[in-house]
Amino acid sequence: MFEFSHLRCFVAVAEELHFGRAADRLNMTQPPLSRQIQQLEAHLGVSLINRSNRTVALTAAGRVFLSDAKEILRLVEEARLSAGRVASGEGGVLTVGFIPACAYELLPRLVSLIGRQLPNVELVLKEMVTADQIEALTTRRIDLGILRAPVDRQLMRTLVIARDRMVLAVASDHPFAEREEVVPSQLNNEPFVMYAPVESRYHHDLLVGFFRNSNIQPRFVQFAREAHTILALVGAGIGSALVPQHAVRLRPQNVTVLDLKQAKPVYSELTLAWLSKRDHATVDSFCRIAGQEIAPNS
Repeated sequence: MFEFSHLRCFVAVAEELHFGRAADRLNMTQPPLSRQIQQLEAHLGVSLINRSNRTVALTAAGRVFLSDAKEILRLVEEARLSAGRVASGEGGVLTVGFIPACAYELLPRLVSLIGRQLPNVELVLKEMVTADQIEALTTRRIDLGILRAPVDRQLMRTLVIARDRMVLAVASDHPFAEREEVVPSQLNNEPFVMYAPVESRYHHDLLVGFFRNSNIQPRFVQFAREAHTILALVGAGIGSALVPQHAVRLRPQNVTVLDLKQAKPVYSELTLAWLSKRDHATVDSFCRIAGQEIAPNS
């Protein structure tokens, strides 16, 4: 089978239509150049170049082969560049899982940032709940996950890339709605719309811990998985709720949001996770940019 060197020699002769100029272009002498062309023609079983003492011209087969040879060389060069970009962390395809909560603000910001700083990286985005992302990370079906902790710290590396303060959402006709803030003790025995213990384990456990540490015993009257559903139930007058501040934009018009006055605010965090043992320089570049440009300072 012919080699890439045969193609490069043929293209140079075909474009120059002169063995001397083609040899100079390739930094070689004419005899080995002529041998390269002869070997190529022997491999193909056709004549590509008509030679005479005064002229060099392509045969009909040579003209057709020139187009294909140039395309092959172009693809080889592109493959070389692509491999180099991946090795240096500046190219390739990254599959990123994300939970719905980050789709409104964080994900568009992150995608735009990566697009500007790593223009040769193609992102494939997949909406997945946290449990599915963890499974997909371990089976290498995704390269990165934007999810809720906890994860196996021995298996994965993590980076907190968003931190939202939890705020109180009440119906607009609730007695609290006229205030700017409430203290945690005022939530005792308050009817609450709560995150579901299985489907929304992260926020459920976060708030259960907050209520316990604050010696609060709210009455959980409904459970839901997503913030927009919880806010809709709040607007229906079913109960109050604690939701991440970023979710405020999803609230109905009949829902009011207040701050909780406390010494240590409760925060909801979004975590970027990836396998500890993974040889993918572009993953490292993605995480470096996210850490520098997106992650909160503390």
